Amino acid sequence: MSNASGHRRFAAAWDWLARHESARERRLRARLAGQARGRVLEIGYGVGSNWPHLPADVSYVGIEPDPFMRERAERHRPPDRQLDLRDGDAQELDFPDASFDTVLATLVFCTIPDQRKALGEVRRVLAPGGRLLFWEHVTAGSRLGRGVLNAITPLWKRVGGGCHPNRDTLQAIHEAGFSVQDLKVTRIGPLPAIVGVASVGGEASA
Repeated sequence: MSNASGHRRFAAAWDWLARHESARERRLRARLAGQARGRVLEIGYGVGSNWPHLPADVSYVGIEPDPFMRERAERHRPPDRQLDLRDGDAQELDFPDASFDTVLATLVFCTIPDQRKALGEVRRVLAPGGRLLFWEHVTAGSRLGRGVLNAITPLWKRVGGGCHPNRDTLQAIHEAGFSVQDLKVTRIGPLPAIVGVASVGGEASA
């Protein structure tokens, strides 16, 4: 069970932003979530933005630590499919080893306090050949860009629900023992981001 107190105002703002994503962002989200297969765990499902894009035949469990996000997500729950929605902390996943074929994470590793611990938990609950589908903020490639992101992070995380735009999440994914495929460098507004697939054991499952 998560002990997060939540971010009421940010949840309201995120709900609005999620309903007004650009066509490019919707296509990106659809392409990523559409690759989910089998037993799926989504960490930080937010307001449910990925749900419309999931294949119909997956078995879905979603965790979200913020009660205000969970409350708003319930308003968008699709009536025609089964979704197992839970309070939960990605740093301490309450699932056995090798429980899932796919873990979906979109814009969450920037907010998790210990992203390396969370990635270790993701790797633990993925079955051999399982895949992590991710869309994440990352630090800039240039020294100047990194300096700017480091400078804005203290204020940004206060107004952005704990988001740290200066994290080297791609490096953390590699260090957690994942093999990364199909990596795309993109942006979310002014911020650098990456979209990709990472597999356990070096091979992506079919």
